[in-house]
Amino acid sequence: MEITQQTLNPTTGTPEVQSAAATQIGSDFEVFLQMLTAQMKYQDPLNPIDSTDYATQLATFSGVEQAVLTNDLLKSLTTQMSTGGLIDMAGLVGKEVRSTANVYFDGQPLTLTSTQIVASDTAELVVRNAAGNEVQRLPIRPAEQSIEWAGVGTGGEPLPAGTYQFEIISKSNGEVIAQNPVEAYGRVTEVRLDSGQTTLLLAGGASIASDQVTALRDGGS
Repeated sequence: MEITQQTLNPTTGTPEVQSAAATQIGSDFEVFLQMLTAQMKYQDPLNPIDSTDYATQLATFSGVEQAVLTNDLLKSLTTQMSTGGLIDMAGLVGKEVRSTANVYFDGQPLTLTSTQIVASDTAELVVRNAAGNEVQRLPIRPAEQSIEWAGVGTGGEPLPAGTYQFEIISKSNGEVIAQNPVEAYGRVTEVRLDSGQTTLLLAGGASIASDQVTALRDGGS
């Protein structure tokens, strides 16, 4: 396991990252010099090793040393960039982002957005609960892009609070020609960094990668 230590530069006061890999390089270089010295000491005097061979060995070790240090530096820079991005994204907490993730319904109408196939002559909005079970299917106008979903049943009773997912099925002459996911706004409750990817946790427990967000608005809208 690689252990990273951070110290302060005595001149600039900025953090310096010193990893176990860098420490290992110094130790290996000492061993390499000892082996090289022993090789020179015990070489056959009648058939001495060419000086170019020593130069080649030194150059090879130097190349490996630089490669390890470069990789170590890149890891450090990647970590710093990821952390910086996470801090920047922290301002999204409390905001509402639009995506195809499951959206939390608390009794207030939801504005849904979708791109339908223009060639369709009929379309339906399919609503599924968190378990993926269909709970509602409503006819909508073909090519309609903005839909107000009230979240009520056929008898006017409100559907239970929870997360829902939406899909629009477009048909032409009774045949399904497209099934498109629907976007809706969800409130961001947490920002996470998972394996270098910034993930937004939404109200109700759904999550979405930050690069899949298509719109942003104030949480009070």
